Amino acid sequence: MTLNWWRPDIHEDRRPRLIARGAIIRAFRAWFEARDFVEVETAALQVSPGNETHLHAFATEIIGPAGERASLYLHTSPEFACKKLLAAGERRIFDFARVWRNRERGPLHHPEFTMLEWYRAEEPYETLMADCAALVALAAETAGAKTLEFRGLACDAFAEPLRITVAEAFDRFAGIELLATVASSGNADRAALASAARAAGVRTAEDDSWSDIFSRVLVERIEPRLGIGRPAVLCEYPIVEAALARPAPGDPRLAERFELYACGVELANCFGELTDAAEQRRRFEADMALKQRIYGERYPIDEDFLAALAQMPPASGAALGFDRLVMLATAATRIDDVLWTPVAPPPPPGA
Repeated sequence: MTLNWWRPDIHEDRRPRLIARGAIIRAFRAWFEARDFVEVETAALQVSPGNETHLHAFATEIIGPAGERASLYLHTSPEFACKKLLAAGERRIFDFARVWRNRERGPLHHPEFTMLEWYRAEEPYETLMADCAALVALAAETAGAKTLEFRGLACDAFAEPLRITVAEAFDRFAGIELLATVASSGNADRAALASAARAAGVRTAEDDSWSDIFSRVLVERIEPRLGIGRPAVLCEYPIVEAALARPAPGDPRLAERFELYACGVELANCFGELTDAAEQRRRFEADMALKQRIYGERYPIDEDFLAALAQMPPASGAALGFDRLVMLATAATRIDDVLWTPVAPPPPPGA
């Protein structure tokens, strides 16, 4: 990570990438505005930071004029607020949102980062695939790059993305028939996936859930092979791995979810948005029960969000890690290299 980033010699080395970052932001704003999107600014403080099992939030407290107190959180995504705006009547919106995630630090992770989210009401989620391809090309063009680069890997930013389903990727790269472990009800067979993973040489533990094994295969065998040479769209996720997405038409085992990859790096996560408030509540409650078992904590459910969801029109939404895209467009090796003022790391234990 970048220490003493304020030193003039270090800043001089970092500055070209930071200037490119600003240019990409301006180019993206112009791109969205040319397509009749409205830029919104969502509040960072929320009653719920999000209800995904393995995301960790920053907690704080609000104190009213009379001393009354309530818990609040820095949001991990602007998603809930953006969907409330869709319920309010907005049709096409985007937000360069500063978001916060705890327990995350590394070459591709930073506790405070920029999430670019955009939503299209009454438009199919396949439209987001074209959006992602256009924005990747625009980022590279603005940075003066022909390819995206990371750790010796290259990706043609202007090539049409490869489209591959999750089931195809598991078969091609791990030799696992993934959908044989998912019932027509959407329920997942943990024992069947564990057996297939072990046969493929992927370690498993007795307390691994189906999702744990799925994620390990994805990280170890599939993600490193995606987006090499050209971007990749990994689509048709199992419904159990898409808490905020609607089911795919024609196959109840699958969801309208895809992720965008370049140079083995996940850049975007995109959904055909779930608008069934009762089903969303069921998924949130299940995920928070699992979070309680694993981490000993849970986050509240935003009841206002569920009320708005029931009024929200059909929509598609995308969340793009903007800093990561700038990294690849400027051939940076760490996310800190494209942040103007990186957050100081915590002191080592015992310090």
